[in-house]
Amino acid sequence: MAPRLYCGVESQIQEYIGVDTLTNAALNRLRDEWRSRCCGRRFPARADFDPTAMGYILGNLSLVEVRRHPLRFFFRVHASNIAARFGFDMTRKFLDESPDVRYRSVVLDHYLRTLDERGPVAARHEQEITDRTVINCEALTLPLAHDGENIDMVMTGLGWR
Repeated sequence: MAPRLYCGVESQIQEYIGVDTLTNAALNRLRDEWRSRCCGRRFPARADFDPTAMGYILGNLSLVEVRRHPLRFFFRVHASNIAARFGFDMTRKFLDESPDVRYRSVVLDHYLRTLDERGPVAARHEQEITDRTVINCEALTLPLAHDGENIDMVMTGLGWR
């Protein structure tokens, strides 16, 4: 068995939940669209999604490249609503460049868990305090792979509570 990458950032304010227990309608729709685009492959590709048809989630959706050797996460697009709420935009930056250390730790754990589990990962954040703000939301991270097998991106949606 391969060693786990994630570090287990779970507490009273954040809990990992089953993806089918999400309560946010936009995240449920995103999950269902992801599943429908797998088309017999393990994972859909980024190209399988048309951003013009995703207006229901766009302001709360980030697209992150999974870079390897060394493993790092690069925000191709950081959700505009998240950037506004946190006071910083991570677009075209690596996760490890985030000025909010606690946020960086939670997001890193979520992305690593997605790579380890090789499937969608959902979390619920209740009154989570980062270095800069308080979070009440659900988060859904979905793996993407241009070849249908090797995860090279993750797509993360947030639904505010």
